[in-house]
Amino acid sequence: MQTPMPTASRLFAALAFALVGFFTAEVFKPHMPEGTQFGAFSQISALIGLVSGWRVLGPETGRGMLQAANSGLRAGLVMLLLGLLIFSTEEMIVLAFRRTYHGPMEAIVGIVALAVGYLRLLFAPDVLAVVIGGSVLAGCLSEWAGRRWK
Repeated sequence: MQTPMPTASRLFAALAFALVGFFTAEVFKPHMPEGTQFGAFSQISALIGLVSGWRVLGPETGRGMLQAANSGLRAGLVMLLLGLLIFSTEEMIVLAFRRTYHGPMEAIVGIVALAVGYLRLLFAPDVLAVVIGGSVLAGCLSEWAGRRWK
């Protein structure tokens, strides 16, 4: 498979989504239970956003602002789903080392249960506003960069 060439729109999409991922994580933190240890949660979320922006949004430029906003929303959804998968899996591994699960199937089902729990918290209005607003803005910024530096 051929490696895609870096473009200004990919760079802007990646950087914009890194910011969206970081700020989404920061807005999400108060919704978690008290005493939750976050570690590098915001930085990992920014990395997930960077990858989503580069791989999902970056190649979709050049089709107009409406399509760019649409592509931004799609990249935001991919970012959220990737984040849910990564952080749910990480939490399942922590719980598995504490011998919470009785077998591998129960641990895999535990990933889904954890993801559903996190998904409920994601539906807070402030978190959705950051994700939706940031995704649309990142899509439009990427489209602008693609037009500006062709």
